[in-house]
Amino acid sequence: MKTFVLFTLLALVAADRAPSASYGAPAPSLGHGKPPVAIIRDDRVHPDAEGLYSFTVETEDGIRRQESGGVGGSQQGSVSFTHPDGQVFELKFVADEGGYQPQSSALPVAPVFPHPIPQFVLDQIAFAAKEDAERARGEVRSPSPSYGAPSK
Repeated sequence: MKTFVLFTLLALVAADRAPSASYGAPAPSLGHGKPPVAIIRDDRVHPDAEGLYSFTVETEDGIRRQESGGVGGSQQGSVSFTHPDGQVFELKFVADEGGYQPQSSALPVAPVFPHPIPQFVLDQIAFAAKEDAERARGEVRSPSPSYGAPSK
């Protein structure tokens, strides 16, 4: 009987510490507690029979995105916004048969090569070009049949 009472008390204690059945998921959060940003402009022209389309979107925090496209899959557009430090970012682009071509003062530029290319590198490039030309003409040289281990 004492064992029964002990198990009953343990069951009551365990039930008191069990998670509540009324637990709900936390409310969704947008941007770490910040209020959502309103869209103040949203102009869209959906693709027509020729594939022409365009859109312009602008938000209240200064983000602007514009794009248009046409026949053959060519596209052009721009995006701009202001960084938290106040610096304005602007990017224009064209995407066509020549590939994606972004233009922005914020994009990195390759440094000027700081020194001349060493002669041994130029010799190796010339040798590889010569081999490529011979291969293209069908003058492929195969390894010598007498190739073997070096002699002592």
